[in-house]
Amino acid sequence: MWFRRSPLPADVRRTLPLARGERVLASAELPDDRWAVATTADLVVVGPGPQDVGTRRPWCDVDRGTFDPERSELVVEWVDAAADTVLRLVDAERTSFPQALRERVQWSVVLAETVTVPGGGEVKVAVRRTADGGLFSQAVAGAGVDLGNPAVARVVDATESRVRGASGLPA
Repeated sequence: MWFRRSPLPADVRRTLPLARGERVLASAELPDDRWAVATTADLVVVGPGPQDVGTRRPWCDVDRGTFDPERSELVVEWVDAAADTVLRLVDAERTSFPQALRERVQWSVVLAETVTVPGGGEVKVAVRRTADGGLFSQAVAGAGVDLGNPAVARVVDATESRVRGASGLPA
């Protein structure tokens, strides 16, 4: 599948605050004059106005993204259980944004393991990479899982220790 870049308008690019060394990888126009932008560091949703940065989150905050090509809709799920971000793309065939999102999320995951916990349900334990290369671990509970439950916490702690050790982090 061949993609042509959806050009990020100059006025939108000017409002996009980029850190030193950060680059725009892909962008997609949204129907409400906003743009979804994949940078090397973050997922950003920005509008044409100078104060119009609606969402800016690092890739390690993204749990997953699901793209529905028939609806040109990308749903981003966050690790902190924040409300999903729904991005309706104006022209999904003219952008590589869904692919860039997938690649950046995959890049941020160093190692992951999903475990079934007491009482049912699953927890994904991962070592993730920040934009500057730092590593950290995170546990993302599935629906209905109580990470405060001592039996669940023991399983998650043991899994986190194993995953951290396997990635070179102190257990």
